[in-house]
Amino acid sequence: MTDSITITGLRARGFHGVLESERREGQYFIVDVVLGVDIARAAATDDLAATVDYSQVSEMIYRIISGEPVQLIETLAEKCAAACLEVDGVSSVTIVVHKPQAPIAVEFADVSVTITRTR
Repeated sequence: MTDSITITGLRARGFHGVLESERREGQYFIVDVVLGVDIARAAATDDLAATVDYSQVSEMIYRIISGEPVQLIETLAEKCAAACLEVDGVSSVTIVVHKPQAPIAVEFADVSVTITRTR
């Protein structure tokens, strides 16, 4: 059985998008992360070293969002997922990248991409 650690609503300013205005002006992206982990040992020992440090994962995702621009939120999601899978103890990851300020001509609440990757 796989347990999980969930980080919801991680928000950072990035310069991702197809349009020049998006890459120039930037916008906020919101990312939700579900890490597949086995937390049994950590729960039994109450030891941070026995689990995934979600503060470090949060900072890593923040750096990716605020870092080098990409055109597609699909690419941004893939970069976040790949980084999470490099963390010891993570066996799977689901990433949702929200782009609530996407340049869409009609009223909308959110646009998001969801991907799941495993080791």
